[in-house]
Amino acid sequence: MQKRLRIGVLYSRVRVEEKWIFGAMEKRGIDYERLDDRAISFDLDNPAPWRAFDAVLERSISYTSGLYALRMLNAFGVPTVNTAAVAEVCGDKLTTSAMLAKAGLPQPHNATAFTPEAALEAIEAFGYPVVLKPVVGSWGRLLAKINDRDAAEAVLEHKATLGSVQHSVFYIQEYIEKPGRDIRAIVIGERVLTAMYRKSEHWITNTARGGEGELCPITPEIESLCLGAAKAVGGGVLAVDLVEHPEKGMLINEVNHTMEFHTMQPVSGIDIADEIVAFTMKVASDQ
Repeated sequence: MQKRLRIGVLYSRVRVEEKWIFGAMEKRGIDYERLDDRAISFDLDNPAPWRAFDAVLERSISYTSGLYALRMLNAFGVPTVNTAAVAEVCGDKLTTSAMLAKAGLPQPHNATAFTPEAALEAIEAFGYPVVLKPVVGSWGRLLAKINDRDAAEAVLEHKATLGSVQHSVFYIQEYIEKPGRDIRAIVIGERVLTAMYRKSEHWITNTARGGEGELCPITPEIESLCLGAAKAVGGGVLAVDLVEHPEKGMLINEVNHTMEFHTMQPVSGIDIADEIVAFTMKVASDQ
């Protein structure tokens, strides 16, 4: 008789995506438990309660909470979607860029500095405008388009004064004149599941910032770039963001490991939540 698998779903808040995931679990008759990351704890001397799970799907909003939970679970030998190693890469834009560069994949020109003075020198070498990003962050927050030296000096001073880890590494990226859109694709395992354009008149096209979704056909180029990006960061359930550069062509901008898909699922007509659940079950059963 085949063992009945037990799955944990780690979450911070029950958003529409989590509702869909829970619904997919229930529809499949899966034995699962909801794990609120605000209420759990890990006792290093007692891993047994966690080892009762055949796999844990991580959906935390907090990058830090999710990452450390994954580290504990993986240390206990519990399979997770995604792994701590993948979360560590994807949650940090600089590390993601380094892994994409190591794999020889095309991405926007970027540079990193650790002091305002060195950052200003790098920005001047790029030429204006440039984009300044926090190395850790989501939903298009804390991005700054820098149009001239005065703006660069002001933003760099503000970040240095704020002084947190998030602001002490200066990640500089070339500004790209996008055609009013970028592309987000969902990769699950070895498959590019679906893709959509995120369209906006603003230079930030995230749907969290008001961008609108429209179905994007998966071309051989999109498929190749997305699978390459997923492999570079370690694979799993991922969202790959692509940008169309007017001279360089299609580039990989970011890779996300706990993506939202409240716009993507209705636009694509694909039950993304069920696909994520199916992949989690495969990870659990492969152990």
